[in-house]
Amino acid sequence: MAIVLGLGFTACNNEKTSAGSFRYSIDEFADIEVLRYQIPEWDRLSFNQKSYIYHLCEAAKSGRDITWDQYYKHNLSIRYVLEDILENYRGERTGAQWDAFLVYAKRVFFSNGIHHHYSDDKILPGCTREYFASLMEAVSCSDDSLLEVIFNPDIAPTKRYQGSEKDIVEASAVNFYEGVTAAEVNAFYDGKAVPGDPHPVSYGLNSKVVKVDGKVTEQVYCENGLYGPAISRIIYHLDAAKEFAENDDQKKYIDELIEYYRTGDLGQWDKFNVSWVQENKGDVDFVNGFIEDYDDPLGRKATWEGIVNYRDNVASSRTTVISANAQWFEDNSPVDPRFRKPVVKGVTAKVINVAVICGGNYPATAIGINLPNADWIRRDYGSKSVTIANITSAYDLAAKESPRSTLAEFAWDEEEIALSKKYGNITDDLHTDLHECLGHGSGQLLPTTPANALGEYTSTLEEARADIFGLYYMADPKLVELGIMPDADAYKAEFARLTKEKERLIKEVERTE
Repeated sequence: MAIVLGLGFTACNNEKTSAGSFRYSIDEFADIEVLRYQIPEWDRLSFNQKSYIYHLCEAAKSGRDITWDQYYKHNLSIRYVLEDILENYRGERTGAQWDAFLVYAKRVFFSNGIHHHYSDDKILPGCTREYFASLMEAVSCSDDSLLEVIFNPDIAPTKRYQGSEKDIVEASAVNFYEGVTAAEVNAFYDGKAVPGDPHPVSYGLNSKVVKVDGKVTEQVYCENGLYGPAISRIIYHLDAAKEFAENDDQKKYIDELIEYYRTGDLGQWDKFNVSWVQENKGDVDFVNGFIEDYDDPLGRKATWEGIVNYRDNVASSRTTVISANAQWFEDNSPVDPRFRKPVVKGVTAKVINVAVICGGNYPATAIGINLPNADWIRRDYGSKSVTIANITSAYDLAAKESPRSTLAEFAWDEEEIALSKKYGNITDDLHTDLHECLGHGSGQLLPTTPANALGEYTSTLEEARADIFGLYYMADPKLVELGIMPDADAYKAEFARLTKEKERLIKEVERTE
């Protein structure tokens, strides 16, 4: 079951709310559970920090429509219709047809469009086409062509096609390409690559590829290009945030990010990332841009996302220990020595609380982040790894609210249940720390290997690699020695959790089939 998250504020002196009247799980439909999360220790932040966070949040929210449009060219038109009906329909709002429409609307809002957030399959309404048309007519937004897009299962059936029978670009609904094939796109970018470049830019990261008069070309995402109005709003709020930045380094990289948004220059994007990854003095941090390429069938185009967060100083002591010992973990990694970093640089890790999450990372959000993605920046300047405390806390506390317990349903025996209750939260967070800080931060490519050598498989394999790296070290006595694993048996709780999660997912698939 996927989780959608909303937020609520909690002052540092109001912890009673989180354990008492505050409800984390507030809705459930289809395969989705809706959770709220809290913003802990808000009152400990200074006025300037709160103002900084506010403007950064406004910048993050300004990019929402970009993600919707990237996922499918008709998504925004469909969302506007759904919003119009929900706000203005004055007819009967009960009965099976209305309930089915409401579930469809919720699923579309959750997925940032009409394709399922995990499977990428098209979401079809449970109500009839005639009923849906009557709702549109009642709010004066009838559109037969849009209705056909919504109900015809053969129109845009898959957001990101991963099969082998069709062209993966032509068969994907994502709005990164138009009128081109996978071969044409790859040839276009192969022609831009500079062999042996020690600092290659991420060609294609922030653009749409189209064919104009028979010629393949790019439409760049920038202030005077594609998504210009939304990007202008982002720039406005980033500039306003700069006044409240915690230090000059933050002001510097905000200026660099603004310049990137104005020009679309990927060299400027790398310049920003180099500055951003080296600033670790401030408590407040953010992500804003075209970041991850998971949604592109070719693994080139990045989806827009925005995240604003602040450091959890107490919980960060654990990740500080991990990052301080990154070289030991690298040296003892069970891989060919050629793929180990001889010197680990700039690996920093912390635990954070998010104030807002937008775009491609919301509402189905990550519980950890490791950035930047450019391999050469990670090699020469390091990376930032974070575990998101208030999100993982929301998951844990919502599970305790639920009358259905995955632990009780899938645990092997009482001993496993006791082990999970004792250590489960600790080992789950630690696995995330190891995944983000050491997994993604470890290893190096061979000098002759381009960053996109694995094409559309790059992101999937990288996530698997980071997770396995973390699991490999979960049982290592080094973690007990460092004082971040309670004892030599605690790691078993995480292995048991992953086994139960696999069983739950299998059962979920069986239910849907």
